[in-house]
Amino acid sequence: MTNPRYGNQRDWVWRGWKVRYTYLRSPEISTVAPPILLLHGFGSSLGQWRSNLVELSRHHSVYAIDLLGFGASQKAPERYTVKLWADLVRDFWQHFIGRPAAMIGHSLGALVALTAVDRSPEIASHLALLTLPDARPSQGPAFARTLERLFASPLLLSPLFLFVRRPQFLRSVLQKIYLVAELVDDELVDLFANPPRDPGSLDVFCRLARSRSDDDYSDRRIEQMLPALSIPVLLIWGDRDRIVPLSSFYKLMRIQSATELPDRCQLVEIENAGHCAYDEYPDRVNQVLLNWLQDTIFGVYV
Repeated sequence: MTNPRYGNQRDWVWRGWKVRYTYLRSPEISTVAPPILLLHGFGSSLGQWRSNLVELSRHHSVYAIDLLGFGASQKAPERYTVKLWADLVRDFWQHFIGRPAAMIGHSLGALVALTAVDRSPEIASHLALLTLPDARPSQGPAFARTLERLFASPLLLSPLFLFVRRPQFLRSVLQKIYLVAELVDDELVDLFANPPRDPGSLDVFCRLARSRSDDDYSDRRIEQMLPALSIPVLLIWGDRDRIVPLSSFYKLMRIQSATELPDRCQLVEIENAGHCAYDEYPDRVNQVLLNWLQDTIFGVYV
């Protein structure tokens, strides 16, 4: 996939598996501005940052990766957990970045970023979470989780997988997620439709279905991790997000409003935006991120 908005894409071998990443060097040479690492959401890829990569790189060097099992990264026969992806983030940081970075994640990527920073605080100077889902969504009783694992077999899931990877189906789903309908173009649909055609995709689909019901899918909950952080944290939410509503986050944190957020956390709501605010209103989100980084770097943040 050749697109200048996606930066300089390369492959890196991690634990024997191919991982796709991209890099954009900032034209500004600065020892103060932290590099940025972008982490995409479930089923997505680094290409969904199509309207953010170049703009953010004007002031910061920017990296983005396809999490193992997604995008152009290998569809590896691994046991997929948040810890696995957090280990990938830590090792990528050690190999390519090496100094505290601004970790920016969307949805699943936000959970992975939070977990990676919780486990390895040295990797991050800042953490921006663009909608943060529950680490253990809809966790049911043990017998229900056993049934979920039994039904997550290639034989039973194959017809479903063949259906949900169809571009027509993906377009209809994205049109329900995106509030800005014209953004659901062929480029966006291809970002979601092409990776499931890679070898091993059905196996990954089954492994993901099984792992989501495992007790150790995520080793810590967000209400444990978020208050423990000692770096600036920015939460960005589309005020019309129907996938991960802000109200569900408040309920999880047992708070009533943003004024009760943990220390060093702040919230910005993007008006008329849904689950993918950074792609629906990139100019707004890019500016929010850049202003927040500048303010926190120079001590304006309280």
